[in-house]
Amino acid sequence: MANTLDMQTIFREDIPLIDVRAPVEFDAGAFSQASNLPILDDMQREQVGICYSASGPASATSLGHDLVSGEDRDIKIAAWLAFLREHPDALLYCFRGGQRSRIACEWLKAEGYDVPRIEGGYKALRRCLLSTIENLPPLVIVAGKTGSGKTEFLQQFDQSIDLEGIANHRGSAFGRHISAQPTQLNFENELSIHFLKLAQHPSIFIEDEGRMIGKVHLPPPLQEKMQTAPIALLEDSIATRAERIYQEYIELQWREYEAHFEGRAADEFSRYLIEAVDAIRKRLGNTAHSEVRGSVLAALKHQEQVGSLEGHREWITLLLADYYDPMYNYQLEKKSSRVKVTGSREVVTDWLLNHTESFA
Repeated sequence: MANTLDMQTIFREDIPLIDVRAPVEFDAGAFSQASNLPILDDMQREQVGICYSASGPASATSLGHDLVSGEDRDIKIAAWLAFLREHPDALLYCFRGGQRSRIACEWLKAEGYDVPRIEGGYKALRRCLLSTIENLPPLVIVAGKTGSGKTEFLQQFDQSIDLEGIANHRGSAFGRHISAQPTQLNFENELSIHFLKLAQHPSIFIEDEGRMIGKVHLPPPLQEKMQTAPIALLEDSIATRAERIYQEYIELQWREYEAHFEGRAADEFSRYLIEAVDAIRKRLGNTAHSEVRGSVLAALKHQEQVGSLEGHREWITLLLADYYDPMYNYQLEKKSSRVKVTGSREVVTDWLLNHTESFA
């Protein structure tokens, strides 16, 4: 059985994992290096659970053996063996490290494979990760107005974590991608693994974020740490920021929509932009919302008629000047005492590389 003291090593070294839980459990929360090769499928798991509640563990185990027998059993063992031939150092687990993983390991041992199973299963692995979030190293926040390119800026540092990348969301009303965000559990698991892998650094750099990134929320210990962390503030002109937003949210996004939706791309792209504008209606106020919405509709019409995306530049600049910048200035005022450096990318880069160890 895998030693629980080595759980951090499992994640630091991306050791391959066989997750024998049912697909419904895996989809709710798993780990990036794990492959779901279940011993019970969703229906079988449900039947065993009902039997367990009605007749106890012995009857449930007996039913499980009856359900996973013959060809079904052979297929599942063959899938495990194929994985192990490709990943001979793999470990195996179920939810609590109990019956399912024990039986799987017994079947594999009969085939000549002595596979370690993880004591405590998924629950113990997740506890290990959550303890990482509860004992975070010093953080430094990189802040800046919308369009400052904070995410891209942070990519140059080995000790940075891309919160928005892990959340699969750009962090604003316009921030959703075509692909779905991770579940809350998966977001927390992946975020914890990133922190664990960077634990040797004296401090970790992350982007300024609110409590929510799209539909997932930052774990409370991380939120608390961010509320007291020093801030490095990136400055850039509104023209440069508007151009950056145009490139990322319009040109790049439109190409992704064309590739994904093909003939429905224009309709889906329009829906994406209008829903994003409508999501901030209360904060904009009715008058400003109507103005921005009208500008977006005009840009979409121009795109349809002329085949050009250029019309979107107008509403981007309008939204920055009248909504995002005032909102950011208000939020920044409340944490101005934590701002340690303000300036260009070069200025902020120099400070991060040469002055952050004092905050460790």
